[in-house]
Amino acid sequence: MKILMMTAVEAEQEAVIGGIGNTLNIDVAVAGVGPAKAAARTAFVLGKTEYDLVMSAGIAGGFKKRAGIGDIVISERLIAAELGADAQKGFIPIDELGFGSNVIHADHQTVDRLSARLVEANQVVRTGSILTLSTVTGSEEKAAALMQRFPYAQAEAMEGFGVATAAKEKNLPVLEIRAISNEIGPRDKGKWEIKEALAQLEKASASIAEVLE
Repeated sequence: MKILMMTAVEAEQEAVIGGIGNTLNIDVAVAGVGPAKAAARTAFVLGKTEYDLVMSAGIAGGFKKRAGIGDIVISERLIAAELGADAQKGFIPIDELGFGSNVIHADHQTVDRLSARLVEANQVVRTGSILTLSTVTGSEEKAAALMQRFPYAQAEAMEGFGVATAAKEKNLPVLEIRAISNEIGPRDKGKWEIKEALAQLEKASASIAEVLE
């Protein structure tokens, strides 16, 4: 199996490479920040090499009481949380507007296999939805609204749905994996544990190499 892993930034790429080592069947590329750049760069890489699976990997914010700092979240669904329209009655997802879907389902067999291996490696694993936003959450009110709209959401980031969109254009299975660095809500960088999250991402990447080699 030939695998492409896309990270948003180089620090995440370094953590993933540190975990997978010299695994020849896994390529790790930087997608850039945000869904548009992630989709474009993933599509560019997919146009040059044939792959069997595409993954979006990195660190992320976790929803309160759903995913804590250091936890690993594996997507069952990758959701573009802002794709739709505002209305007086509230947000209308693009599905209801009839212009496509804001949900891409992950490859469930890979989710199950990887989750089991991470648990064996003594990592705390959460599975569910990972939201993709262009503007990450910075208030308790927005966090609560997202949790109400998406009861199975565990984490939010900025690239997963973009990476998944490019993969689906090639009919490739997709997965998103995130290590939690902070709690979603008011931005307080003093409480962010980026080094811890990157360390957990590196550890999880070692399991990815074992499960998917």
